[in-house]
Formats: sequence, C-alpha cells, structure tokens
Amino acid sequence: MLEDHTAADPIAPRIGQQPGPQTPPVPWPDAYPEGYAVVDVETTGLARDDRIISAAVYQLDARGEFQDRWYTLVNPERDPGPVWIHGLTSEVLADAPLFPEIVPELSRRLEGRVLVAHNAMFDWSMIAREYARATAVAPVNRRLCTIALSKELGLPLANHKLETLAAHYGVVQEQAHHALDDARVLAETFRPSLRRAARENLRLPLLACQPLTEWSDTPAPQRYPGASSYRSASWRPARKRPACPYPNPGRYESGGKLVQGMRVAFSGDTSVDRELLEDRAIEAGLHVATSLSRLTSLLVTNDPDAQTSKTAKAHTFGTTVIDEAAFMQLLQDVRPAAG
Repeated sequence: MLEDHTAADPIAPRIGQQPGPQTPPVPWPDAYPEGYAVVDVETTGLARDDRIISAAVYQLDARGEFQDRWYTLVNPERDPGPVWIHGLTSEVLADAPLFPEIVPELSRRLEGRVLVAHNAMFDWSMIAREYARATAVAPVNRRLCTIALSKELGLPLANHKLETLAAHYGVVQEQAHHALDDARVLAETFRPSLRRAARENLRLPLLACQPLTEWSDTPAPQRYPGASSYRSASWRPARKRPACPYPNPGRYESGGKLVQGMRVAFSGDTSVDRELLEDRAIEAGLHVATSLSRLTSLLVTNDPDAQTSKTAKAHTFGTTVIDEAAFMQLLQDVRPAAG
C-alpha cells in the first residue's frame, strides 16, 4: 500500500500550485542545504517500543519550493494504539506494508536532504528505530526542527504547537493527525520561515542525526490481531530508570570534570537520540533528572536561550549550562564517586 499522492489524494498539495504575486529574489546564503524532506509520522504511541503506522514526506528544493510528495500506511504488527487520535484501526492497517517494505521508497525520498519536522527529535527517533529494526540505516545526516527555527526567527507565537504556527502563516489545516496533511501544513509554514531566515542570513538550527545500528524487541513483536505482547498503556512516554547508587557531589563547575552521582537534566532537541543520551549518562554513573531544581548539577541543552522552564530555572539557580557536544566530551572521563 505504498501511495504516491501527487494527484489522487483528496488532501490537495497547495504548495506551488497557485503562484502568488512576484517578489524580488531572496539573497540566499551559500551554506544553506540543497534540499529538504518535510516529514510527519503517526505512531502507536510515544515510547521507544512504539511503531510507525503512517508516514508522509514532502520534498522541497533548496529554497523551499515544492517538488514532490508521498504517503503510506504502515502495518505496525501490533495494536495501533490511540485510534481516537490518528483514526487508524487494525482493520485499516491490516493490508498495509510492513516497515521493511517501505524502506527503499522512503530512503529515496530522504536521501541527500535535511529532514524537517515539528519536534524533529521525535520523528527522527521513530524513523531511526524502525530502520534499525529493519537492519537498515536511514540515509539522513542532518535534521531541522521547525520549533527551533521559529525560536531563531523570534516568531510571536503563543506556544509551539503546529496549529499555532499554521495560524501565524495563515495556513489552513484540514485533517490534524493525518500524516499527509500535517506534512503539507508543515511544508507550507516552513517555506516562509526558510525565506525569512535567508533574508536575515540567520544560522539554521541544524543538528546531526546519529542512526541506530541495531535493535532488539523484548518480547519479539507479534502480528495482530491478538498480539498479546502489546501493553495497552505503552503509548505513554513513561520510562523507569535505575536509581543512581552514588550521592550527589553538588554542582558542576565549568572547566572541571563530571563526578559520579551528579544530577543532569536535559532540555530541547539533541543530535543523539535522547534516550540513548540518558542511557550513556546513567552508564557513566550520573543521575538523570526529569526536572531542574537547586540540587541539579548541570543542564544540557543545545538552545540555552530558549524560554523553557528548565533554562529559566537554571538561570535562577545559577546551574551550569553546556551543550550536547561538550557533555559528550565530558562523558569520556567521569571521575569516580568519593569513596
């Protein structure tokens, strides 16, 4: 059930269909990417063992102009999760292709392009895991989050929901949580954002993508209906971490070394999958904190100027803030806890 919706889908691609008033050409920064793949995936949930059930890709050229679009359903081999959100039932997905079957076409759509998504860390994480399950590697080197781009542009948004960004640019959303329509809306809002960034010669908030190279499901997935391994609440992003065995030695001081037991919090998008980053921190003997308090030793974020609760608290408490690259470097030499 691989579907090319260039002409047949009722959700018509408006990008590039009706030329508007002619405007002077925008000066274009030489360092900007050659092309983009605007992506949206619908999933069975938000946890690391959840699956993709539909995917859409809008291909845009270097200046954000429409080139092509593609959409497919995907059989997740399990319960489809929150049907009340995405509307895709087991019956609808029963004859859809498995993810390994869509890998060649999806790869062709992604290759050589920057992956663009709204909350790109999530879409990239889901795609990377599906590729790893299929013993393949996604041909994506960089991604761009439209939330991060909106912050770079200083757009006057009440929040960072896709519907709010769409309203800012006057883009009409026809079918929320339908991957093809969400991707269309995102593509239509990304183009003016990209052009404004080019006019102002802004740095695009590009992050590197680190593909997963292996994956194992425990227990092995079963084909539905009757997939008994599915946990009805698994779509919630809950994750139980082991307790840190070391006492908190206090704040991290800039220029020093991490010490086992330090409490580390993360905020915003990361190049390495967030859960893998947390796993590495735990393996090094650090305490991963879900919130930030006076006891937090360190905040890791690639966007220190973002107006999030964690960055605001870090400034208030005087908590040291470093980026992901610096944190990864520090993880290579973590001091043992005091005996």
